[in-house]
Amino acid sequence: MTPAAAPDQPEQSRDGSGSVPRHVAIIMDGNGRWAKQRGLPRVAGHKAGAEAVRRTMQAAVDHGVEVLTLYAFSSENWRRSSEEIADLTGLMRFYLERELATLQKENVRLKLIGDCSAFGPDLARQLGKALERTAGNQRLTLVVALNYGSRAEIAAAARRVAHKVAAGELDPHTVDEHNLECELQTHGLPELDLLIRTSGEVRLSNFLLWQAAYAELVFSDVLWPDFGERAFADALEQFAGRQRRFGGR
Repeated sequence: MTPAAAPDQPEQSRDGSGSVPRHVAIIMDGNGRWAKQRGLPRVAGHKAGAEAVRRTMQAAVDHGVEVLTLYAFSSENWRRSSEEIADLTGLMRFYLERELATLQKENVRLKLIGDCSAFGPDLARQLGKALERTAGNQRLTLVVALNYGSRAEIAAAARRVAHKVAAGELDPHTVDEHNLECELQTHGLPELDLLIRTSGEVRLSNFLLWQAAYAELVFSDVLWPDFGERAFADALEQFAGRQRRFGGR
């Protein structure tokens, strides 16, 4: 990322209904197909995809987005081959070491959702260090979903609410959406405004199911390693052209 002044943007309302979304999430898809088209191993696609993350972070900053959430590793990805999982884990370590200074320099706060403990204590310590070092940054919040599954997140939130009811801390007759939302890992972040999926696939794949209830959805044919400022801007243009009613007329 390189410092860049954000372009002039139309004013945005606090509920996220303006022209620029406060919170954008992306399902990064297509690394394997990108590599296959070029006769390269899958790990080459993942490496190229990591560079696309850098470009997209810069685009988010330039357009004035407050939160960028990336689906990096789903809880279902453990079904992949052990070799690919090892490659992905190694890349996470490499890019975490390489990009930590950049995150700090560019005033980007890192936040994680999912269960990172499954990647082992060494990577967990690296991630914890990155969280600590970037905690005070305010230019952009980069949320990385690692070993994340939305159904598991909602179930865990429901269990925590149930424990509060069982402990007498919460009246079961007063339990509502707000109680459950407060137990989600995304609590405290702006509402999700825009969810993008790359590579032409048109499903959510167990990603932010609760949070996406009123988000605008954009499905791009661009493979993730080719994603960048232009594709990001195209998605924001689509968002700006839609009328968000939030269930009303």
